Order: sequence, then structure tokens, then C-alpha cells
Amino acid sequence: MKAGKIFFGLIISAAMYSCAPKPYAASNKIYYSQARTFAKIISSPPKDSVVADSLKYPVYQAGTTNFGMRKPNMVILHYTAQNSCDQTIQTFIKPATQVSAHYVICKDGTLHHMLNDYLRGWHAGASKWGNNTDINSSSIGIEIDNNGKENFSPAQLNTLYGLLEYLKKTHSIPTGNFIGHSDVAPARKIDPGILFPWKTLSEKGFGNWYGDTVGIVIPAAFNETLALRIIGYDVSNVNAAYSAFRQHYLATVNTGILNEQEKKILFSLMQKSL
Repeated sequence: MKAGKIFFGLIISAAMYSCAPKPYAASNKIYYSQARTFAKIISSPPKDSVVADSLKYPVYQAGTTNFGMRKPNMVILHYTAQNSCDQTIQTFIKPATQVSAHYVICKDGTLHHMLNDYLRGWHAGASKWGNNTDINSSSIGIEIDNNGKENFSPAQLNTLYGLLEYLKKTHSIPTGNFIGHSDVAPARKIDPGILFPWKTLSEKGFGNWYGDTVGIVIPAAFNETLALRIIGYDVSNVNAAYSAFRQHYLATVNTGILNEQEKKILFSLMQKSL
């Protein structure tokens, strides 16, 4: 319990640091201005916006007392593909880039909370998982400072584990909904890459992993494409889905149809998703 409070304090501190008057005063001013604009939209009824011949508005507006904030139910993990944490932050504070993430984790473990969890970040782009075709609206994006060719540092992974624990508890995110950018956009993206420790994440409760494949007998009617779809992959480009599956669960960039062992792994994962 104490550790959880300490980590929550670190998150608050990180958020305060990222919102300090300097050196990000200009972007913070835009952030708060946009937040105020959204607050006005939320508090305004849709009066005069609906057109219908039979429409009548009541004399007094009646707002329900039964509502809450929309909660994210997915976490999408990325690597920055840039050369430093500062470069990534500069990218995210410039309106012209049109990209963002909720969190950025630097190599030394520094955590930048750049966007409130309940707001919609622009990190997933054109993506799909299961029937969800608007990943940005239902997810939290985490960018990890890494150029895609190096191991993730112990410090940033320790920060990541603590952050994921906090997010999982706070937003009740299902274990299977901690996935990578390459999973939701297999034809476009490869991050967080084959060097990312997905198995370790799964052992800590973040993301599904396959069990012992010894003794698994693949049914004659087993359909790999259907299995990938059941897990969540977009199979409109099945070769890209194969590639993303291998990156996540086999740490390889092999292409082509699945071999027997890969089919067993896929079958095991499919069973967890049914």
C-alpha cells in the first residue's frame, strides 16, 4: 500500500514537472486553453443543434445525476524511434506534428505525464484491435525512449512496470489489453519491437502469453487467420498480422506462413481469448 502511494506521488510529481512554467510554458498554455474549451463543450446542452419538425425543448434543462468519466480500457506501448527523451517531448508539444502520448518514459526512468488519462491522445493512428477501430478513443499511449535498435534500460522498465500497475488498478484494464503499436497497426508499425520484454510483462500481469506447448495437438480444422482474428489482430493483411504476431510472441521478424510450433503458440493464445 505504501509503495502504491509512493508511486502515485511520483506520477503527480512527474505531471507537475512536465507542467512547470519553464521550459514548456508555451505548450502548457495551449494545453490548459484546450482543456478549458473541452470543459465548456461538456457543460453545454445541445440546444439549437438538433433539427426535427416535431422537436420541442423543455422550459428547464434537466441534467442527470448519474454519470462518470469515460475510462480507457487499453494500454498501447510504443518506442519513440527518436534519439532522446527531450526530442520526443519537443515533438509532442508542437501543434504541427499532430501526435501525442499520455506518458513518456526516459532512459533514466523519468516519467513525463503529458496528457490526462481521460483525454484522447493521438498515438495509435489508423489502427484496429478486434472490432475496435478507434483505438485512440479507448486507450492510453505510452512512449518509451528507444530508437528501435537498442535494449530498453532497467530504469525505464522499472518505471514502466510501476506505471502499468497503477493504470491497471485505476482503470480496471483487462490483462489482455496491454498490447503494442505493431499489434494494432500491423501493416504500418513495428514498435515496441522485438527487443521489448513482452514475456516479462505478462509474468507481471500485463498482457497474455502462451503456456506450455508440449503435448498440444492442433485440430485438423484449425484456421490460423481466424485464430489471429480471435486474439484481436486485423487480418485484412494476413501477412502483416503474421509478422506482428511473431514480433510480439517470438521476437522475430520472419515472414510467411506459420510453422508447426508457431501454430501451437497461436492455438494456445486463441484458447485464452475464447
